[in-house]
Amino acid sequence: MTPEEIFRITKVGTSFGIRKIKLTGGEPLTRGDLGEIIHLLQSLSSIEEISLVTNARQLTSERAQELKRSGLNRVNINLPSLNEKTYKEIVGKDLETALAGVKSAVQAQLNPVKINMVVLKGLNSDDIQPMMNFAEDIGAVLQLIELEPIKKAADFYRQYHYSLDEFEREMSSKASHIRVRHSMQKRKVYTVGKLDVEIVKPVENTDFCMHCTKLRLTSDGKLKPCLMTQDNLLDILTPLRNGEDPMVLNRIFSDAIDCRKPYYPTARLGPTYDPRGKRL
Repeated sequence: MTPEEIFRITKVGTSFGIRKIKLTGGEPLTRGDLGEIIHLLQSLSSIEEISLVTNARQLTSERAQELKRSGLNRVNINLPSLNEKTYKEIVGKDLETALAGVKSAVQAQLNPVKINMVVLKGLNSDDIQPMMNFAEDIGAVLQLIELEPIKKAADFYRQYHYSLDEFEREMSSKASHIRVRHSMQKRKVYTVGKLDVEIVKPVENTDFCMHCTKLRLTSDGKLKPCLMTQDNLLDILTPLRNGEDPMVLNRIFSDAIDCRKPYYPTARLGPTYDPRGKRL
């Protein structure tokens, strides 16, 4: 998609209540026109926040400043370890460029800078405390992410899954403050010293579906109503390129929202939401 096409599709989405945009990948920084995309998106008056998920290896100081000027608010940086050998084993790249990217994000005040650490048993599960120290030192938020079984081979999941339950119990006893992010599947954020640690548990539960209001636009121009499945994608880019009436694009967006349904539908006590994310 061109920047203009991304802008036009997003503009349709704002009429359905979209207020926050997260640019993900793959790796978004591979697009040389990322600053132009962000600049166009921030011109939409109803957009409250634009964030970016990146490995930060291409986030030079100049690039970070450019994206900040274009309207980027904050970044989530995937950083599995501060140990060079471990990082290389997991990512297959050198750690130095990633750390330089983290520094660029902090200097550009793309706040809050969030460090995403997927915890893998036997690989980086001993690196949690060093990562906590690092995040506190640079003023970042640390998101500890438990490995998902979804789209993972059973053997891989059994080998590397590391439960964060015990760690979360420890955090509960140490934290000076605990905040619950109700809009984000009731995630808990623990404040320890000057550091906020957010625990991201696996999504295969009804709380995740109950509170989900996300809708994805894929890189090839399809609306993806559910994170978990590929069987209900709706093509919005082709009608846009064919010059269809704006009402047709609105209807495609509406259809995408209306076909949203819980991937984990088991009923549980708690608030419920309609397909547009409105609490009932």
